[in-house]
Amino acid sequence: MGTNTKHKSALEAYPVWDRTVRVFHWVNVLCLIGLIGLGLMIYFNKNFGVSPDGKILLKTLHVYIGYIFVFNLSWRILWGFIGSPYARWAAILPFGKGYKKVLSAYLTGLRDKRPPPYLGHNPLARLMISGLFILLITQAISGLVLAGSDLYMPPFGRHFAEWVTVSGQDNQQLVVVTAGSKEHVDPQAYKEMRAFRKPFINTHKYAFYLLCLSVALHIFVVVMSEIKEKNNIISAMFSGKKTFDDKPVDVEKGDVE
Repeated sequence: MGTNTKHKSALEAYPVWDRTVRVFHWVNVLCLIGLIGLGLMIYFNKNFGVSPDGKILLKTLHVYIGYIFVFNLSWRILWGFIGSPYARWAAILPFGKGYKKVLSAYLTGLRDKRPPPYLGHNPLARLMISGLFILLITQAISGLVLAGSDLYMPPFGRHFAEWVTVSGQDNQQLVVVTAGSKEHVDPQAYKEMRAFRKPFINTHKYAFYLLCLSVALHIFVVVMSEIKEKNNIISAMFSGKKTFDDKPVDVEKGDVE
C-alpha cells in the first residue's frame, strides 16, 4: 500500500496540447464521423433505397461538412508553423536532425518493454500522424474537386459549370447547370469533364479506405498506450496535460499555453 501511494505521489502533470490542437482534434473527429457516414450512404445508395434527389441531398450535406473539415484542417496546417512547440511540424514530421537516432532508441526501448516517455508524439507516432495528415489533405483536395465537378459547388464549381455549358450560353444561364440536370450541358464537354474527374474519384475512394484503416489503427494504438503507459494520452486531448512518473525526454521543448 505504501509503495503504491509513493508511486502515485510521484506522478507529475505536464502541459502538452494547446487549445487549438484540442479543438482541431475533436472537430476533425466529428467531421470524419459525418463524412464517413454520409460517404457510405452515397456509395451504397441503392442498398439504402435512396432516390436520385436524395442522393444529391446526401452529396450536398457531405460537401457542407467537407467545408468545415477543410477549414479546420487548413487552420491546423497553419498552426503547425506558428503554434506551441508540440503542435509544430518540427515536433510532428519524421524528419530533421537526429530523428533516426531517437527512432532507433525508441524501438530498442519498445523491444525491451521500457520505451522512453515522450510528452509530444514519440518517434514512431510521428510516422503515423504524418501518414494521417497526408491522407486528410488528400481527401480535402480531391473532395473539393469532386464537389465542383459533380455538384458545381465552390471553389471549383463555376469553372466546371463553364466547362460543360453549351457553347454560346451567357453567364446568366450557367446558374441553370445543376447537379443531375443535363439542361444547357454539352454532352461532349460533359464527357471530357467526367474523364478529368475520374482520377480524383479513385484517389478519394482509395484514400478513404486507407484513412479508415489508419483511424482504426490510431485508436487501437492510443488505447493500448493508455493501458500500458497510463499517461492520460486520451484525456490529454481534453485537458491538454499528460502525467508521467519519469520526466519525458522531450520536455525541454517548452511550455504550452
